[in-house]
Amino acid sequence: MRAVLVLYFKYFLRWDDNFSTAIYHTFVALCYLTPILGALIADSWLGKFKTIVSLSIVYTIGQAVMAVSSINDMTDQNRDGNPDNIAVHIALSMTGLILIALGTGGIKPCVSAFGGDQFEEHQEKQRSRFFSIFYLSINAGSLISTIITPILRAQECGIHSRQQCYPLAFGVPAALMAVSLVVFIAGSGMYKKVQPQGNIMVRVCKCIGFAIKNRFRHRSKEYPKREHWLDWASEKYDKRLIAQTKMVLKVLFLYIPLPMFWALFDQQGSRWTLQATTMDGDFGAMQIQPDQMQTVNPILIIIMVPVVDAVIYPLIQKCKINFTPLRRITVGMFLAGLAFVAAALLQVQIDKTLPVFPAAGQAQIKIINLGDSNANVTFLPNLQNVTVLPMESTGYRMFESSQLKSVMVNFGSESRSENIDSISSNTHTVTIKNAAAGIVSSLRSDNFTSKPEEGKNLVRFVNNLPQTVNITMGDTTFGILEETSISNYSPFSGGRTYDIVITAGSTNCKPTSEKLGYGGAYTIVINECSGDVTQLRYIEDIQPNTVHMAWQIPQYFILTCGEVVFSVTGLEFSYSQAPSNMKSVLQAGWLLTVAVGNIIVLIVAGASKLSEQWAEYVLFAALLFAVCIIFAVMAYFYTYTDPNEVEAQLDEEEKKKQIKQDPDLHGKESEAVSQM
Repeated sequence: MRAVLVLYFKYFLRWDDNFSTAIYHTFVALCYLTPILGALIADSWLGKFKTIVSLSIVYTIGQAVMAVSSINDMTDQNRDGNPDNIAVHIALSMTGLILIALGTGGIKPCVSAFGGDQFEEHQEKQRSRFFSIFYLSINAGSLISTIITPILRAQECGIHSRQQCYPLAFGVPAALMAVSLVVFIAGSGMYKKVQPQGNIMVRVCKCIGFAIKNRFRHRSKEYPKREHWLDWASEKYDKRLIAQTKMVLKVLFLYIPLPMFWALFDQQGSRWTLQATTMDGDFGAMQIQPDQMQTVNPILIIIMVPVVDAVIYPLIQKCKINFTPLRRITVGMFLAGLAFVAAALLQVQIDKTLPVFPAAGQAQIKIINLGDSNANVTFLPNLQNVTVLPMESTGYRMFESSQLKSVMVNFGSESRSENIDSISSNTHTVTIKNAAAGIVSSLRSDNFTSKPEEGKNLVRFVNNLPQTVNITMGDTTFGILEETSISNYSPFSGGRTYDIVITAGSTNCKPTSEKLGYGGAYTIVINECSGDVTQLRYIEDIQPNTVHMAWQIPQYFILTCGEVVFSVTGLEFSYSQAPSNMKSVLQAGWLLTVAVGNIIVLIVAGASKLSEQWAEYVLFAALLFAVCIIFAVMAYFYTYTDPNEVEAQLDEEEKKKQIKQDPDLHGKESEAVSQM
């Protein structure tokens, strides 16, 4: 669903790039904040299995609400193709996203920990392999969805008007979520279900609070120092809880720098997808949509997880390099920074191909000469002159609005003037022609301020025939055009050809358009239409995207390399370092770093005020490199803990304590052993 979410915000709800990105990352942050709630419910009350089932129902309902929210015809009373009450769609969308965030966040810490519970203590290797397969499975699903969901979105559906099919893009995941829930419940009898062990998170918080309060009370030098500040809770809480809390806090402290990785990683679905909308998606036999470029990540994950597990890590081990989990996480962070350096370099190349649009107080104008002789054009009042060859155009010329009031056209001794109104529009096209009856001209306000969105093209027609014509291209009708008249622009999907029907009097011409690029604007001049003969002249008003989407693959590859060594390792590390009754709590802590990472995107992107996108990429890369150094230092001083060993030692101490208190207990144990 996330594959098309930022485009849904931009093109259905009509939010701009920055607001769409902000809401996207707010939603992702919420998805990774709610795992705390899920972990609390699982470890304290319902257990992992029941928590997964109950919150998956909430998840499914939320997805269904999202599908309903995107039905255009629901509020389109006048049937013009646009929702009449966008507030209803926004309200439903936000309700659906909140329910999804509660559902997906609630089950996130439970699913991986529930899988880990299925293994015994001596099956450490198998459990490690499970986490790799688990991560592989997530990305297999991600791969399928990022291929299929954009295809579903690109379909046209609707009752009164044909629109991009967001209801299908959101509805299919809702149906599949319901099916997956039924399958999961069907396997209930095969699972090992660890029972919840009381409100552990509340007990941990109370233990920490009491330790701080007790330490503050006894801050005088007359009280002896204790080995650890949490030991100040020993007056009220048992040694086991204090030891377990120490283990959890030690890992959570180590997590403090990690959100910066996710701040970069999750921009695949926002900034990188928007970057792809300015690129060429023609892969020969395939036309790739901007949101489908995200498939590169799961494809590489599916390839690389087995390769890294079976080849890279064993090779490193053979080289006698101690590639510990924390060193892997450090390398992952460094690689993510490099990926954003690559994204910045690519953005610089894209920016070179983008057209310059008039700013406030500026105007631009293009002259198209439809005649058979040279035309001299003077821009008034600043008296700039230009000669326009037959069947050529000047391209857009930029002026200060005060310096462009009218255009004087001269064909030999004949002249004609066109007044320019820069108040109603700041982009204009003038067609000129030396006809038998004198100079014929036509002025059109172009009204575009940016490249066409979603990699689509804008197409318009100019009639250079001596009679009126009626034009249809694909399913779009341009209507009737007088001589030298210019039609309005209409959007068309990129990378395709279209059938054109031109009716001039009693003559019909049916040429096929040239293959259009992505993100361009074209003026098609009709020069001849007689029987089977059609002459069309194509003029590029806006250059189509020329930087190919394949250039995004290097940055995806570097980021995926970082993800494999960072995320898979992090999941396993969180489980291995957690006490037996706090597995979900520490998984939630790991997922919380994702939430904070998305909040960082909102803060940095909002505070930086950088006008250039490449500069924002460099800023994020620099921040991650700095954080990577801090984490490397923290990791160097970290001591790995075996929770099972600590808990076994505590069990032994408790047993000795009980024997001391009740000597008869030792005799009973000896008697039981001898009977065995």
